[in-house]
Amino acid sequence: MAGTSEAMATERLEVIGPQFCAPYAIDLSIVKQVMTLKDCSFQVLDVNENVVFSIKGKVFSLRERRVLVDGAGNPIVTFQQKLLTAHNRWQAFRGESTDPKQLLFSVKKSGLLQFLKTKLDVFLATNTKEEVSDFKIEGSWMEKSCVIYASNSTEVAKMHKKRTAESLLLGKDNFGVTVSANVDFAFIVALIVILDEINEDE
Repeated sequence: MAGTSEAMATERLEVIGPQFCAPYAIDLSIVKQVMTLKDCSFQVLDVNENVVFSIKGKVFSLRERRVLVDGAGNPIVTFQQKLLTAHNRWQAFRGESTDPKQLLFSVKKSGLLQFLKTKLDVFLATNTKEEVSDFKIEGSWMEKSCVIYASNSTEVAKMHKKRTAESLLLGKDNFGVTVSANVDFAFIVALIVILDEINEDE
């Protein structure tokens, strides 16, 4: 088993870009402004509290669309809900595009009826048959925790709620995210935001 873990640690899981794959585990904080109507309701910070990513998007729109931008404001990935689908499917595209040729991955519920926990399947764009998911997300925004697994059931990231004085005083939710070494952390952040969107829709 140790050999398998070491192999996973050296295998790079790149979805959005190689610049988001670090050779060591990454700790991030996701700060969500509660009940905000601002353009940006999420910020992602590193351990030194520098802004790594933020989320921009329209609060009131038919097809909910969000854009993940880096600390300099450059668009990294756009994700939007696919209309008229039973499993609440979201699609993610490179940059600000929504061209099907720029599709990176899609996320959908594992089943229609989910009460206590949310389970999501993630399919990369190359997985056109979608017989087996490439990643799985298990957790709940209500419980403020989730775990993301690769297709071989290896844990690649996990999220938990951080209780801080700021979150109590300023109406912010603060979450800690640990991303395993060589795993695309921009991809992980996008998955967590989509999980939030799906839970908000429930």
